[in-house]
Amino acid sequence: MQRKVSFAFLAIALGLSLSIHSSAKAEEGMKDKMEDTGREMKTGAKKGLRAMKDKTCEMVDGKMQCAGKKMKHKMENGVDTVKDKVHEETK
Repeated sequence: MQRKVSFAFLAIALGLSLSIHSSAKAEEGMKDKMEDTGREMKTGAKKGLRAMKDKTCEMVDGKMQCAGKKMKHKMENGVDTVKDKVHEETK
């Protein structure tokens, strides 16, 4: 009888430790997803702001005056994309 109780106790303890471990992993996964979502939102906001600046500049100054700024914004968008990809790969 003693042996059956100890095996049952071990099974319960093992089950509890596995559930605690999996909930910690789930919490870590949620944190990573939240960070990724925040980073994507920030990148999207920057892209949108740069596009708005490009359109505003074209309306005010004309296309030729804003070509350099537009090129700079495209490069910044590319740099942001590369930074996001590097961050994803380092996880």
